[in-house]
Amino acid sequence: METQEPPQVQPARRRVVEILLGGGLLASIVSFLYPVLRYLVPPPVPDLGGDEVVACKTGELKSNGSKIFRFGNRPALLLLTAEGEYRALSATCTHLSCTVQYRNDLHQIWCACHNGMYDLNGRNIAGPPPRPLEVFQVHVRGDEVVVSRKRGA
Repeated sequence: METQEPPQVQPARRRVVEILLGGGLLASIVSFLYPVLRYLVPPPVPDLGGDEVVACKTGELKSNGSKIFRFGNRPALLLLTAEGEYRALSATCTHLSCTVQYRNDLHQIWCACHNGMYDLNGRNIAGPPPRPLEVFQVHVRGDEVVVSRKRGA
């Protein structure tokens, strides 16, 4: 009579260790590939929302003053120059998307994150910002200051 050996069965502990190691290897591969894919696929460009918004009432801003207001889902900056002219620009810095502010002592728009500077027309003049700020149209309708996107932009 021949004795047959029972088939070799892997111990349960070994199978658990293999699953854990395989899962760890898979997680490592995904953690390396995900940032590469995020870099290669550009993020969607956010929409600013509506084309027109009431930024403030006339007389609300002092001469050489400013106000940050919401333009869709982004902040925007409304300026009243010393000459009495309203100007509206995006308040999102083109460097790292920090919120900019108006420095009335310098008559410039300043980004505190990395000391970026823009002139009152939104052109980048100092620091790391790579592009100018987006400029909006401003209309005074009755006692409201209305800001809208520039047509054709």
